[in-house]
Amino acid sequence: MQQFIEHMPKVELHLHIEGTLEPELMFELAKRNNVSIPFASAEEVKQAYQFHNLQSFLDIYYQGANVLVKEQDFFDLTWAYIEHCQQDNVRHCEIFFDPQTHTARGVEFDTVVNGIHKALAQAKEQYGISSHLIMCFLRHLDEGAAFDTLKQALTHKDKIIGVGLDSSELGHPPEKFERVFQEAIKEGFLTVAHAGEEGPSSNIQDAMSLLGVSRVDHGVRCVDDPKLIETLQVLQVPLTVCPLSNIKLKVFETMEEHNVVELLRQGLCVTINSDDPSYFGGYMTENFLQVAMAHPIEVDELAQFTRNAIKASFIDDSHKQQLMQEINHYVDAFQRK
Repeated sequence: MQQFIEHMPKVELHLHIEGTLEPELMFELAKRNNVSIPFASAEEVKQAYQFHNLQSFLDIYYQGANVLVKEQDFFDLTWAYIEHCQQDNVRHCEIFFDPQTHTARGVEFDTVVNGIHKALAQAKEQYGISSHLIMCFLRHLDEGAAFDTLKQALTHKDKIIGVGLDSSELGHPPEKFERVFQEAIKEGFLTVAHAGEEGPSSNIQDAMSLLGVSRVDHGVRCVDDPKLIETLQVLQVPLTVCPLSNIKLKVFETMEEHNVVELLRQGLCVTINSDDPSYFGGYMTENFLQVAMAHPIEVDELAQFTRNAIKASFIDDSHKQQLMQEINHYVDAFQRK
């Protein structure tokens, strides 16, 4: 099973690029940019990665982001993630970035998006890894700040395919950003949103109805509402689930308790993703391995997570067909052994 997972083609749809900042790179960039960080060593940073909820993670997440200052920093951050994609056989990725985290510190929007985009373009050329970039609004900030960020994104429509909503879910429901998302849709952006992670299942329904999302990020609380489960089954609204993240942030106490396999078997379009892998203990392959170790699961079910991700992605139909053939050929070849 491990060999099957390691070599299986994968598609990642829920990845925060700032959440891939490994402690070693954090220290390298802090030194390069003369930025003070409250840790004495990379090992001390890793020891701090013990979280009891989403907010305890976000506190240290934003501290780490302070070392990202120049375009080269964002390139280096993104390229380090791409190297993990290459190792994990991720064929396509759709990456979140949080411009407000950086513009609030005086870093120009252009600096952020250009550094990330250049790395993604090089990934396509060097490794054949395709990608899309999704800009997220920080939901703990106000609507006005989101509108300002959307305005800055308009000159980068060639680089940004969609907008999303992340950060603290509790106390910041989808309706807070309904008008911003309506404007984003008018401007031609696709929409996604975090919902039903630490917040109630009603946030999932509201993200769909009020924000017009193409897919829901996390969404594991959907099981609290049987009618919502039926809706997700019928409409095949994708859920981008992040198993290791959910364990680390105490959404579930153990991987054995996680409902990702249950959701798959109920016919939902559920996918596996790594979220903030530097902080949560694993990139794509590790997330798949941990799920497989905790749940009796067949290789075709594991492959279905990739098939679902292909269907849920923002790539064109011909590219989807190509990736679908790749995963099906891989499964067929493995089963013939």
